[in-house]
Amino acid sequence: MATLAQWIAGSRPRTLPASLVPVAVGTGIAAGEGRVIWWRAALAAIVALALQIGVNYSNDYSDGVRGTDDERVGPLRLVGSGAAGPRQVLAAALGCFLVAAVAGLVLAAVTTWWLLLVGLAAIVAAWFYTGGKNPYGYRALGEVSVFVFFGLVAVVGTVYVQAERLPWEAWAAAVPVGLLACALLVANNLRDIPSDTRAGKRTLAVVLGGPRTRILYAACVSLPYPIALAMSAPHPWVLLAMLSTPLSLPPLQKVMQGAKGAELIPVLGETGRLQVAYGTLLAIGLAL
Repeated sequence: MATLAQWIAGSRPRTLPASLVPVAVGTGIAAGEGRVIWWRAALAAIVALALQIGVNYSNDYSDGVRGTDDERVGPLRLVGSGAAGPRQVLAAALGCFLVAAVAGLVLAAVTTWWLLLVGLAAIVAAWFYTGGKNPYGYRALGEVSVFVFFGLVAVVGTVYVQAERLPWEAWAAAVPVGLLACALLVANNLRDIPSDTRAGKRTLAVVLGGPRTRILYAACVSLPYPIALAMSAPHPWVLLAMLSTPLSLPPLQKVMQGAKGAELIPVLGETGRLQVAYGTLLAIGLAL
């Protein structure tokens, strides 16, 4: 039986900003519209966080039973390391999806039942990332899913459940948020290119190769800043997001200077901190 500390490590805490930042940004936009409803924002955060942890456990289970995690350089994997049995990790993943479904059901009941389809799509995408016979995470589509669900869907959905309308700021702000979420996955997959190649897991990083994956990471980390500059024309306070620029330099430097394997582990934490800082400042700017 895995310890509590191992279960927490298995939830991949460094990736969790990808779920909470879009909710913060969406709530900032709702505040700018004068339509913040805090209990709905809290439920949106529960949905996002439960889905994120669920997909992490689901990924741990699916990769573990396939043997993909038998030789890992990165953080603990519960099944691959033998710390927990596959059934236990699968149950944890399904439990997280259930929590997300219940919170989402409440939001759909007070807004629109169409949200149920969005929630179902998110759960299906979470499972088939590495689950099923033909997981799309093994077909170089992981970054596309992250951009859609942890960028567009999460930000736009958070705005809608509070303001019950979709201003252009929701779509514009979702792009940099999605890019920074993708940066987390790109850094992770860059580190795992050797083991994923041996296991037959064709991530986008495996398809592109190391040099081009590093360029992709640089793009995901850099593009949010010109987007913030563009948004600052009608919303000058959005320039606050530029204050996070110094946090982008350490991980960018490591990646572009050729860090490999264990050298890339700190990049995940640094990218997560960058995402939190950028997202928080962007949310404040949009609220003001």
